[in-house]
Amino acid sequence: MTVAVVQFGGSNCDRDAVRALDHLGVDAERVWHEDGLPDDAEGIVLPGGFSYGDYLRAGAMAARAPIMDEVRAAAEEGVPVIGICNGAQIGSESGLTPGAFTTNASARFQCEPVRLRVERADTPWTAAYGEGDVIEVPIAHGEGRFEISDEAHADLVDDDRVLFRYCDADGNVTDAANPNGSTDNVAGVLGERETVAVLMPHPERATLPDLGRSTDGAGILAAFA
Repeated sequence: MTVAVVQFGGSNCDRDAVRALDHLGVDAERVWHEDGLPDDAEGIVLPGGFSYGDYLRAGAMAARAPIMDEVRAAAEEGVPVIGICNGAQIGSESGLTPGAFTTNASARFQCEPVRLRVERADTPWTAAYGEGDVIEVPIAHGEGRFEISDEAHADLVDDDRVLFRYCDADGNVTDAANPNGSTDNVAGVLGERETVAVLMPHPERATLPDLGRSTDGAGILAAFA
């Protein structure tokens, strides 16, 4: 599978994503957004960073780049698409997934390891885990608080589209385990198709063994393998 890692001005995790995918044996290449998606792209990553300096709202300008029309079209055809951190913001701003990501409850940038509870194990992104498993993956964001209307949140839960929730080491979903004030501790959600997902934590930073930290994120990116 050839995975296109879309690079915008201000992206800074595109190389990390390519390196992590390479480690998993996945052919990945960085694609400058103005060049469009390559014809052979069988997967798409919207990586982290600060596209367009997070002007207006994080991800808002990148979401309106012409390449996102191609990304949405590919997603509708079943091409796996994942948005990570700033890529999650781009994904929500472009309508790939519901809700929005806004300023952390702490009003500060947070960079730390967090624990996630796997809410579903029957998606491409979670097939490596069991439902209820707890994994450790780092966050690095200032606008990672997931917000959604009560009605849309009810639909999200009813449709079983919550992928990960922030939790403690025992898998308990608590306020104390919520690093940014996200609604219902939501850390990652699915689009209308299970092949589309966004999440704020960085699985590419928890994939390479030589980094000397958790490699729990490898199972998420293994969806492309």
